[in-house]
Amino acid sequence: MGIILKALPFEMVMIGGAALGAFVIANDMSIIKATGRDIARAFRGPKWKPVDYRDLLCLLFELIWLARQNPVAVEEHIETPADSSIFARYPKIQADHDAVELICDTMRAAAMNYDDPHQVEEVLDKRLESHKQHALHSSHAVQVVADALPALGIVAAVLGIIKTMGAIDEPPDILGKMIGGALTGTFLGVFLAYCFVGPIAGRMNSIVEEDDHFFQLIREVLIANLHAHPANICIEVGRQNTPHHHRPEFSDLEGALRDLKKSAA
Repeated sequence: MGIILKALPFEMVMIGGAALGAFVIANDMSIIKATGRDIARAFRGPKWKPVDYRDLLCLLFELIWLARQNPVAVEEHIETPADSSIFARYPKIQADHDAVELICDTMRAAAMNYDDPHQVEEVLDKRLESHKQHALHSSHAVQVVADALPALGIVAAVLGIIKTMGAIDEPPDILGKMIGGALTGTFLGVFLAYCFVGPIAGRMNSIVEEDDHFFQLIREVLIANLHAHPANICIEVGRQNTPHHHRPEFSDLEGALRDLKKSAA
């Protein structure tokens, strides 16, 4: 361990510096900033919790219910969601620009009396796919760094071997330590790639996949609305398509919707 600990700071500077430099060169500033935020999310976990899925279903129910009762009244909520009393009851959702924009744009399409709901569904699918791919950029960037780290470790090891060859006339015990220090670069590159950076990239990817369920829930409910299903059925379609570990219980959701109806009355 003494050889490894002595060589580790120098190898870390070479490998880490090269990896960081390559990352900065390969990505623009927006991706670099997004990567910093997404790495923090990798330790915090997904943004949307089970209570947020229940709140989303309640929000969509209120909007659909109001649109069926008074199509004109719902326009003020979807045109200016920042000032909407309905959205204000769900501040976490209201603060998410992408979710609010998706809801409002699709509700606006429904108000325009689209003749073919399948056309709206196709537009939604393309939009959600684009949003997901954009969210995955940072995890892809980190994965590229993880894939490059073993090669960077070999580069550091080669530099160590070059240094060793310059001291070929030294005694074997000194040469052995120098060669061991050089090989520490290979060890460090592989270790960082498969035990640290790679798993972080995988975690970032899984969080994007997890949070994407939230937007898929919006899609399911609003597509059901475009097919003119009753409001309760639209919400149940969304609940059934929610991942099991986030899915609200039927009785809890039914009680929350019943309270919304009473307050609306």
